[in-house]
This record gives sequence, C-alpha cells and structure tokens, in this order.
Amino acid sequence: MASRTAPDPARRSDRARAAVLAAATELVAEVGYGKLTIEAIAARASVGKQTIYRWWPSKGAVVFDAFLAVNQHEGGLALPDTGDLAADLRAVLRPTSDELTDPGADRTYRAIIAELLNDPALHAEYRTRLLDPLLEVTRDRLRAAREAGQLAPDADLDLAVELVYGPLYYRWQYRLGPLTHEHADRLVDAALRALSRSAPGGPPAA
Repeated sequence: MASRTAPDPARRSDRARAAVLAAATELVAEVGYGKLTIEAIAARASVGKQTIYRWWPSKGAVVFDAFLAVNQHEGGLALPDTGDLAADLRAVLRPTSDELTDPGADRTYRAIIAELLNDPALHAEYRTRLLDPLLEVTRDRLRAAREAGQLAPDADLDLAVELVYGPLYYRWQYRLGPLTHEHADRLVDAALRALSRSAPGGPPAA
C-alpha cells in the first residue's frame, strides 16, 4: 500500500492567506470598504474569522496587504533607467494614472487612504512597506539624472520627488479632472522644466 504524504501546514497556510487576500480584493471592489466585513472575507475565502485575526489585526490591515499583493511587481520596486529621464518618468506616471482611473482600484485606494488617517499603526506600515521605498527609488533615479547633468546641480531631490508625484495624486484626490497619459506627460515636462533650473541658494539634497 502506497504511503500517503502528510499535509504540509505551511503550504495550507499559504493557500489560506492567498484566499483571504483574493477575497478582500474582490469584496472591496464589489461592496466598498465601508460595507466590507471580516465575516464576509472569511466566508468568501472559506476560512474561519480567527484565521484572519491570527494574521491581521484589522480589516484595514487585510485590505492593505491585499493592495500590496495585487500591485507587487516582479524583481522588486524599481524605476527604469534608460538614460532618458523624461521617458522613464512617463513610464511610471502613465500606468499610475491608469490604475487610479480604474473604478475598483479607485475605491480601494480611497478606502486605504481614509483608513491610514485613523490608524497610526497601519500608516506606519504603509510608510515602511510601500511609500518610503517608492520615494527612495525615485530619489535614486533623480540623483542619477542630476549626476548625469540632466537636472540642475543644486536640484533638491526631496522636492523633486514631490514635484513628480504630488500633482498627480492631488488631481486624483480632489477629482479635479481626468487622469490621462497626456496629463501625465505634461506633469513630467513641467517637473523637469522646473528641476533643470538652478535653485536660489541652498545645497542639494543628498
């Protein structure tokens, strides 16, 4: 009689975790964050509520992990470096505009932002796991461009990062207009025009 392989608890946990994240992603798009419940996520994922609470302290933490899972890129977080800074930034802002325009993603992002404002622990996790790494790789790409003479030698890299991303998210947050590739390209052109000029005093940011 052939021996039967014992179940692998780690593999079972991985499957359950993936099911929970998939269920959270589906449900927040279907019903919105406000109506989303841990009970509904557990039912959709075919797991118990205590399984979810063993891994996540709150509904917001589940949704945030689901957001990260959907937006995880192979090879880690990085910006392209083709030598053409404008093209590289367009390659980032165009798909970002597309994501923010998607109705399901829009609802999820807005729900996460609202939760971050009321949950300091979740906000700290967001900074550590997503925002700060994004800002750092962007700063690295801009630093390389500055060293290559594509930006002013005294360009403030912290301010440069804000000029790249800030206007896009401002337009999205307040629904000031459509997020199109044309708009993203105009943002890149405007940011690079500003950053190619020498700033009035002050050393460049490291």
